[in-house]
Amino acid sequence: MGAETFGVLSVVPPLLAIVLAIVTRRPILSLFLGIWAGGIIFTGGIGIGQTFDWIIEGIIADEGFHAQILLFTLLLGSGVALIWRLGGATAVRNWATERLENQRRTAVATFVLGLVLFFDDYANTAIVGSTMREVSDRMRISREKLSYIVDSTAAPVATIGISSWVAFQLSMIGDGYDAVEETYGVEETPGLFETFVASIPYNAYALLAIAMVGIVVLTRRDFGEMLTAEHRSWKTGRVNREDAQPLQQVEDDLREPIDDRPMLRTFFVPIFVLIAVTLASAFWTGYLGWIEERAEEGETTAIDAAVADAGIVQVTADVVGMGDWAAALVWGSFAMVATAILIGLLYGLFDLGDAVESVLDGFRLMVTAVTILVLAWGISAVASDLGTGEYVAAVAEGFLSPAVLPIVILFASAFIAFTMGSSWATMGIVTPIAIPVAYGLTDSFALAPVVVGAVFSGAIFGDHTSPISDTTVLSSTFTGADLIDHVRTQLYYAVTVIAVVTLCYLLWGFLGVPPIVYLPLGVLLLVGLVYGLSEFDANRRGVDPIASRSEIEETGPDRPPAPADD
Repeated sequence: MGAETFGVLSVVPPLLAIVLAIVTRRPILSLFLGIWAGGIIFTGGIGIGQTFDWIIEGIIADEGFHAQILLFTLLLGSGVALIWRLGGATAVRNWATERLENQRRTAVATFVLGLVLFFDDYANTAIVGSTMREVSDRMRISREKLSYIVDSTAAPVATIGISSWVAFQLSMIGDGYDAVEETYGVEETPGLFETFVASIPYNAYALLAIAMVGIVVLTRRDFGEMLTAEHRSWKTGRVNREDAQPLQQVEDDLREPIDDRPMLRTFFVPIFVLIAVTLASAFWTGYLGWIEERAEEGETTAIDAAVADAGIVQVTADVVGMGDWAAALVWGSFAMVATAILIGLLYGLFDLGDAVESVLDGFRLMVTAVTILVLAWGISAVASDLGTGEYVAAVAEGFLSPAVLPIVILFASAFIAFTMGSSWATMGIVTPIAIPVAYGLTDSFALAPVVVGAVFSGAIFGDHTSPISDTTVLSSTFTGADLIDHVRTQLYYAVTVIAVVTLCYLLWGFLGVPPIVYLPLGVLLLVGLVYGLSEFDANRRGVDPIASRSEIEETGPDRPPAPADD
């Protein structure tokens, strides 16, 4: 059963979960009720049995991919707990306090770190969030602002670089070309990697979302609910709203750190091991897969000959694309935990019993995040079985023409990602549909990179605005923010970017303006909008558009001294 059976009802469960989560600020209850509503629609009855089936299906989907991500998340929680216990966070705070003496430098450092860790969005959120949380708290940057910087430099960076996303994105492009071959009898299609690279300039949301983060951290200007959050944090020292419910509260959930001998190595060595083992494992599994595929095709050419023939970039992309990134993340996080334990034992910071207790503390730290992840995948399974994506895509097809095609695909993808909470699921649904539609409209593959970029843009925008998105959940988790507060504050910036992206696509569709022109124009427009909207919103409220220029009204006995204004 799919979209043709349930029609508009297929949209009800995910929308119900999203609306309830935003209104009630209780994401776990909202997600469960959304899944239950899906069970009622699917079975025509109470649907409680189907509800639990979908929750289980969410865990075991994709040949255990989700189970591996859960294990990775739990192990990362243990790694964070061990680093905290060993005094690593204290050492980083002491080091950064001497060098990152104001909000701008701290925010820029977070932004740059998010760009550098391009290889995986999950690892990106975990490392950057955990690394910069203590420092940003010291600088009175709100947790909402930190979550925004982390979230908006995770998926946008991963989708345009050599990352764990490459394999999936290339496979979706391949599915689209397969659909063209079956539908139109085409025998020869463009190269997958060629199409992916060509689509990057049209992945305007990812590119401009990254630019937007840079503009915000450099100008320090905010608007919408983020302006409120920043003024609260700067004036009172409360980095979270008073009645917020952070997904992770390290200070409350873990024991006191061993801070008599804080050493930077207790922080950076485990993280370095995580990155090194993850990348090495991904490349190794990818290389084995590359060799196996060539053997099956009867090609025994050595890798150096393949590089000479296809180029090192193409071969590297092929190898990276075939890597088992989920397994690599599990191995990397396990190596991180083992390294932290070894450091603690070698330096006599704790004994084995204390190490095990810290590992278990880390597991407990991630219970809320893991629960929401499982339920988010469950609601995605609901949407899949009810045909939500296919229904929305079919409705969107009725409005297509070459000039507006990218915009229609952009918003169809955005809505699907918003309701399903998964950019990957959205790409999997829309890409194999969009490419054949583009070919049918033009009788060529000229629009293929354009529609691929539009799909990826819409999927990431929907992901950024959805409280049931896994990356949104993880960003909130590792920065210690309230999930719904993060979504509400990020929404203003994401909508601003998508409005500019829409204008860019209109310029391309009706005036033939190429990306090399509309992308710089988009950045300039974002600068103007940030200045204009921040001034308008601040004047309306009677506050300063830059929170750190306002007077500090309250400093509690447990609050750090205010940092210098920059």
